[in-house]
Amino acid sequence: MNWEKLLSLKRFGDTQKRERKDQDETRLGFEVDYDRIIFSSEFRSLQDKTQVVPLSSEDFVHTRLTHSLEVSVVGRSLGRKVGMKVLEKYPELREQYRYQANDFGAIVASASLAHDIGNPPFGHSGEKSIGQFFISGKGKEFSKDLTKKQYQDLCDFEGNANGFKILTQSRIGRQGGLRLSYATLGAFVKYPKESLPIKPTTNVSHKKYGFFQSELDVFIDIAQELGLTKDETGSYIRHPLAYLVEAADDICYTIIDFEDGINLGLIEEEFALEYLINLVRDSINTEKYHQLSNTTDRISYLRALSINTLINECVEIFMNNEAEIIQGVFQSSLLDRSKYKAQISDIIKISVENIYESKEVTEKEIAGYNLIGVLLESYITAANNMYAGTYNSYDKLILNLLPDTIDINKSDLYYRILEICHYIASFSDSQALLIYKKITANEY
Repeated sequence: MNWEKLLSLKRFGDTQKRERKDQDETRLGFEVDYDRIIFSSEFRSLQDKTQVVPLSSEDFVHTRLTHSLEVSVVGRSLGRKVGMKVLEKYPELREQYRYQANDFGAIVASASLAHDIGNPPFGHSGEKSIGQFFISGKGKEFSKDLTKKQYQDLCDFEGNANGFKILTQSRIGRQGGLRLSYATLGAFVKYPKESLPIKPTTNVSHKKYGFFQSELDVFIDIAQELGLTKDETGSYIRHPLAYLVEAADDICYTIIDFEDGINLGLIEEEFALEYLINLVRDSINTEKYHQLSNTTDRISYLRALSINTLINECVEIFMNNEAEIIQGVFQSSLLDRSKYKAQISDIIKISVENIYESKEVTEKEIAGYNLIGVLLESYITAANNMYAGTYNSYDKLILNLLPDTIDINKSDLYYRILEICHYIASFSDSQALLIYKKITANEY
């Protein structure tokens, strides 16, 4: 891989190469990516999607929207800092092609902003509930009519792949999805592989998959433009800036989910402060810290210090391993190489025990499982009955709820089912609950 190709400004439908030197400096192409994401309806729906606590009524608890904005801010800092150092190492990128450090920041910020755009309602339980419908629910009957890869896409429904679908899927009036630059799309895909084959490895980019079979050709086109090659498993090599997107997300959910747990009273303040102080012991201003008189201010100070500490360390780790990363042989996340790995593990462990596995979260995730199962069964049954010409008046009413943007008039069963899953995954938590109530007559 080489940086000039990896920083491609190409967009879907382009017939000529976009040169960096021809860009409008007041609004770069990579900054256009950020704008297109933030103004999209799919991004707006994140304001009512679970981050940690499903259906939380607490104003200070993060939603997917606030989490994504924060990840984009951290990603921008990571990108700019790495960009400065990459340009020092490869001066021709600046001198010959006119790339700037802010280009790296804009790419990582845009990909970070979109990193959760494909997540279903109710957090990760939403992904699992869609998959469970096909593994052990009524969707299991479709296994005999789909290819192994198609069926695996559904059984292991992945928010990352659904996000790639949102960003790239063509429909009438919106060819090429949001038409983002290929550099941003490459940085977005943390797991550049298909759902099958599943080969146990220690490579972090093999942990999940990044695109459905429906977007396979789109991804291949992007990979070829960026110069992404395949590894020994047949998976593609990750775009280097995807490591920074991953790090931005890891930093935010590690520190900020922990902060939410404190604010919710799920983690005791004194216990929590000890964990954070262990992370920033080398940089904390103890005099300033002891002047803070309340929990909110103390936690905010430690959070800001922690994030800054981890940003600087991730930049150092990235540049120390840049040669391996660009060769596609770097196989861990940046934070896995952190000297603070033990402290980060401690924070995540206490978050799992006190937040992610808390009774409140568990109860609401159970509700999400049942709710999404009912929605899937209702819509998929109606769509398949319509295609077979056997749909009844109830099926017709169900399908009348679908917006014009959802195309279920497809002869291919996989595309028909995936379109329904894609639609339900687009629901906010409240929207999913409202439609569930309508379908089950609970609203009346």
